[in-house]
Amino acid sequence: MAKSYKEIMNDITSFIFDVDGVLTDGSVFVTNEGDMLRTMHIRDGYAMKAAIESGYNVCIISGGSNEGVRLRLRNLGLTDIYLGTPDKVATFNDYIDINKIDSEQVLYMGDDIPDYHVMKLVGLATCPQDASPEIKGISGYISHKNGGKGAVRDVIEQVMKVQGKWMEHFNGQHD
Repeated sequence: MAKSYKEIMNDITSFIFDVDGVLTDGSVFVTNEGDMLRTMHIRDGYAMKAAIESGYNVCIISGGSNEGVRLRLRNLGLTDIYLGTPDKVATFNDYIDINKIDSEQVLYMGDDIPDYHVMKLVGLATCPQDASPEIKGISGYISHKNGGKGAVRDVIEQVMKVQGKWMEHFNGQHD
């Protein structure tokens, strides 16, 4: 019998997220200068920071490349940020090899076709509510939140609650 997503969440040690459509809602605001601006949900950032502080690996693998995104993620404490990645599978394989991570202990959240092949390699493939049908079809968990609207917080919080770690990092301080 196949494990439920909650049972799989017990074994998760690492989170990998796409950016556009996962950490953002997929919208891009283009300025007159050609800069592309994105918005990210503050609660997603809080959850990623909490996961790092609790000892989880948190990694970003994205085909897009934006220095503002990189700066935001670094400010949250992320060090494993792969932007402008043409081959997500190769980047994923390198990342887990270098960090000696079992692919079955990885939760990956993607939203569209470029995430498809890497999502087939992880322990728990997840996606936002508004992901493409192909991605929903291979996801072991579909968040009730849309991309950029708390989907990342949803999966991190669920994993940390299943493992009894959600509130243990909280010391009364705020961002």
